[in-house]
Amino acid sequence: MEQITNYIKPELLIVAFVLYFIGVGLKKSQAVKDKYIPLILGAIGVVVCAAWVFAGCPISTYRDVIMALFTAFTQGVLVAGLSTYVHQIIKQVGKQE
Repeated sequence: MEQITNYIKPELLIVAFVLYFIGVGLKKSQAVKDKYIPLILGAIGVVVCAAWVFAGCPISTYRDVIMALFTAFTQGVLVAGLSTYVHQIIKQVGKQE
């Protein structure tokens, strides 16, 4: 777990837990098929991380924009992956064998 969190900005770790609860809510509502939940969480993660990145960094050149987009996409995918990882750990620990 520590290796994963080394790549995620500490300020964005809370997004992983928010995504976890969104995923639980989507699963319980049965409004979305289970196979689409990781994609939805990934998209939400990228959007939230993009908002954080663009709000916090000065952008003056196209290079800054590309770097901000890359950072937002990478962080969004990582927090969504962490969210799914946490869900699987909880699911597997609670499993009776």
